[in-house]
Amino acid sequence: MVEQSDRRCLPLHDFNHLYRFHGGLVLPGRREQTLSSPVIPAGIPPLLVLPLLQHIGEPAEPMVKPGDYVHTGEQIARPVGTVSSPVHASGSGTVVAVEPRAVPHPSGLPADCIVIETDGRDQWLETGDEQPDYREMKPHALLERIRDAGIVGLGGAGFPTRMKLVSGKRGIDTLIINGAECEPYISCDEGLLLERAVEVIEGVRILQRILRPAACTIAVEDSMPGAEAALHEALETLQERDIGVSSIPTIYPTGGERQLIKVLTGCEVPSQGLPADIGIICQNVGTAAAIYRAVSRKEPLVSRIVTVTGRGVQAPCNLETRIGTPLRHLIETCGGYTPEVERLLIGGPMMGFAVNSDTVPVIKTTNCILAVSRGEMPAPPPAQPCIRCGKCTEVCPADLLPQQLYWFARSGNHDAAQDYDLFDCIECGCCAYVCPSHIPLVQYYRHAKTEIWERERQKKKSDLARQRHEARLARLERIRREREERMAKKKRVLAGDDSGVPDPKQAAIQAALERVRRKKEQAQVPPANTENLTPEQQQLIAAADRRRAAKNRDDEQAG
Repeated sequence: MVEQSDRRCLPLHDFNHLYRFHGGLVLPGRREQTLSSPVIPAGIPPLLVLPLLQHIGEPAEPMVKPGDYVHTGEQIARPVGTVSSPVHASGSGTVVAVEPRAVPHPSGLPADCIVIETDGRDQWLETGDEQPDYREMKPHALLERIRDAGIVGLGGAGFPTRMKLVSGKRGIDTLIINGAECEPYISCDEGLLLERAVEVIEGVRILQRILRPAACTIAVEDSMPGAEAALHEALETLQERDIGVSSIPTIYPTGGERQLIKVLTGCEVPSQGLPADIGIICQNVGTAAAIYRAVSRKEPLVSRIVTVTGRGVQAPCNLETRIGTPLRHLIETCGGYTPEVERLLIGGPMMGFAVNSDTVPVIKTTNCILAVSRGEMPAPPPAQPCIRCGKCTEVCPADLLPQQLYWFARSGNHDAAQDYDLFDCIECGCCAYVCPSHIPLVQYYRHAKTEIWERERQKKKSDLARQRHEARLARLERIRREREERMAKKKRVLAGDDSGVPDPKQAAIQAALERVRRKKEQAQVPPANTENLTPEQQQLIAAADRRRAAKNRDDEQAG
């Protein structure tokens, strides 16, 4: 076992020695049909539906309105906040709506989308003739190019790639490129490696320039010999010696990030932690190829490879699909439904979820459309009481206690569920697969997580309201205090300081008034000689003197 420090894992440079994670299942691959033909372009549908939230974090903010004409590759929604990603038009045409539409999500709830009526011309946005050389670009410039291209993780929950690359606070020792598709039916990554291994390698080189890791390997399953051979051939063509290829056992869910890190390095990602906390970054092969296109060709993420398979579709295959394409268009491209089709799933049989309509669009994280028949994937029988057999614990790849989590989630004891590391559950479905009582365990875990997230949102909302109320009260108190201080200061100015020392301003005012009074006295007309005046004239002069004296008194009082 590899010795670990508190925060980091020692870098491994050969990856020759493999390790084993707890639990897991050996499942049939069922990929032969989709790999028997090359990746086929799905074309551009008449209508593209682009959700504003195709990633973890905050939804993007629309930059267009109905009636606007957009080009392929044009940014139509800007990121909001740090953990967000822009959305680009995946076809040219006219925006006809910005409104809630059905989206691929287990909840089945609608979400805000930008709807584009395509014109069939696929006119790309002009970006200039310059073809940048990533080897001459600084890491921060590469990161910004990745962010502007709207690249998110294409193999998991869709975490914005730029944020993931900068999440390592103490440097990255090991870069792992995940090409392990351990879930049955899904073969989009294997199809990518078979046909575009050079693009993947070039994308890995860009990641190496950003992260400067001491070791780097591309992991594929031992059931993917064609993909492994294609990678070796591409490495030889590019004369690349710093990137390795590791063949790992086909055990579900080896493709999970934490499980793959365990298999290749022996290190375990801390609970509620990130791989970057131990000096490791893991990226999907599709993400690496998208990074190459974004940096070297200035192409934003507007398409991806999607596996369309199952007995419910006529001709299963891998399709190069524009983001926003309705599922119905992909099914039609594969020849349509068969009479045996029963339901439609997004994702594989273990972690996928059913959708009620084939009008929902493909998003950046959609890797598989599974049209299944009743015989291929029969509905599970009614759930029975738990018999405490412990099989769920034996197969849990996260080394949890699914039985305890089930009881706590079912009873609504969410605090206890969190004490048993509920959020370390990767929802792989191994526990439900082996449960003899057919209990839908993962559904209980998902419901509990949703309830906890909603409770935390409500708490944040109430805390924000309380903080705003307290801030308002503090502001009103400050205004009242400042008003009282101003009134007290004004009184002191008028009455002099409390210490008996006259205020300098008041003294200056009094001196000015005294000067005005003296000037007025000096300006007064001297008494007239009244000896030769008549009594009436003397009375008039006396009345004028009285008026002048009264006016002087009034002026002094006003001052």
